[in-house]
Amino acid sequence: MDEQEQRTWRSFLEATRLLWARLEAQLQRDAGMPASYYQVLALLSEAPGRSLRMSDLADVTSSSRSRLSHAIAQLEEAGWVERRSCPTDRRGQLATLTPRGLAVLEAAAPGHVAAVRENLFDLLSPGQVRELGCICRQVADRLRAREAAQAAAGREAAPGPGADKGLGPGAEEGPGVAAEQGPGRGQGTEALSGAGSSRTG
Repeated sequence: MDEQEQRTWRSFLEATRLLWARLEAQLQRDAGMPASYYQVLALLSEAPGRSLRMSDLADVTSSSRSRLSHAIAQLEEAGWVERRSCPTDRRGQLATLTPRGLAVLEAAAPGHVAAVRENLFDLLSPGQVRELGCICRQVADRLRAREAAQAAAGREAAPGPGADKGLGPGAEEGPGVAAEQGPGRGQGTEALSGAGSSRTG
């Protein structure tokens, strides 16, 4: 990287670190949940029937299946989410937002939205907000295209029947929904808030 790229990269890292730390602290303080749990509730609230397949939810939150399963188990214990069998796939499961979970989300949303506005949009001019949106969309679109191409290449190179498809002992899990102790008891998670509509942040 040249000098300008170094400055830009370091500024990006510092800004996102400070922003996510503030959003995480606000949700923990005011709603008693980590940002990763808020994102799960928000995504479910916007899905048809307030339900998503567990595999789809893991993909959209960039979570490993085991981390998401642990998070959903904690949300299920709190009565915010329930799991049920997928009617179109006997091996699949659906995560469904409960009325209690929706009420918790709706109570948490105004504070979260206010924190996003205070710590991001209020610091920028309208033109800068538009520019930031364009930059983020361009980066996200290109990274998604790369992921799709890599996934397609991986399928073409997949081993034949009988090959070991499992993760070996000690395989690392990717980032995503953090394995918290339970709603309101986490001490910090991956920063995953911000998904969803303006209603839920």
